Amino acid sequence: MTHSTSIAKPLDVPPCMQVPPGTIWYIMSRVAIESSSCNRLLYSLDTKSRTMRHLSSCLTASALVFSCSFAFCAGIVQAQDSAPATQKDSAAKERDGNESEWKGLLPAEGLEGWEITNFGGEGEIANKDGELVLEPGDPLTGITRLSKDFPTENYEMQWSAQRVNGSDFFAGVTFPVGKEYCSFICGGWGGGLVGISSINGNDASENETASYRNFKNGKWYSFKVRVDPTHISVWLDDEQILQVERENRRFSVRAEVMRSRPVGYCAFQSKVIVKDWKFRTIK
Repeated sequence: MTHSTSIAKPLDVPPCMQVPPGTIWYIMSRVAIESSSCNRLLYSLDTKSRTMRHLSSCLTASALVFSCSFAFCAGIVQAQDSAPATQKDSAAKERDGNESEWKGLLPAEGLEGWEITNFGGEGEIANKDGELVLEPGDPLTGITRLSKDFPTENYEMQWSAQRVNGSDFFAGVTFPVGKEYCSFICGGWGGGLVGISSINGNDASENETASYRNFKNGKWYSFKVRVDPTHISVWLDDEQILQVERENRRFSVRAEVMRSRPVGYCAFQSKVIVKDWKFRTIK
């Protein structure tokens, strides 16, 4: 005959039963004291009575069983309480171990390592104290990274931006996806479109990443783009707003921003300020 052994799962104990350690030992000591007092009382009533002595023994044994069981259950509860924190700590350490340090993309002053993108009709660009100011273009103003050392896979990029004035996209960020490129567009097509251009030849207004939001001029917004082997993901103010699978999809950029490759930033007929633009590799 074959015997199977099953492993008991931790008890799902409701919060009302979760007891602090000090309370556990206090209850155990009170049970012992009260059972001892009960013993003395019963023996004082009739020290020669077998019934009383038997009842006293039963009470003592019951008290010990109760206190031990209570302590055991409370211990399980406390172990369960500590487990999530331990798991979170482990997950945080693993995540930190799989990510490199953030590296700034913009110099503190000037445009060293970048060039003003030759769109034709571009506005002026200035970088002071790490804040990039793009004046309105006709229609585009932007910069392109000259260095070719930017990763093409397994990386994150984040920045903050605000549209000072204007009514079209204030974040047109072009970046590599493996051997291809695409652009993240925020605030386009009248001021509210968000999406990826282009997927299978369809720009941000025509593919599954399209969504519409209300962006206020003069307000800072934070962004993060993540490229991993399976997805492109984007966060806005710490909220994930889109995720698109890479499999069976072809990524490209619109003809107007071909000059933004491999990494570039542009805005459409809007004055924009960009800061804290940086990236890091991930595993």
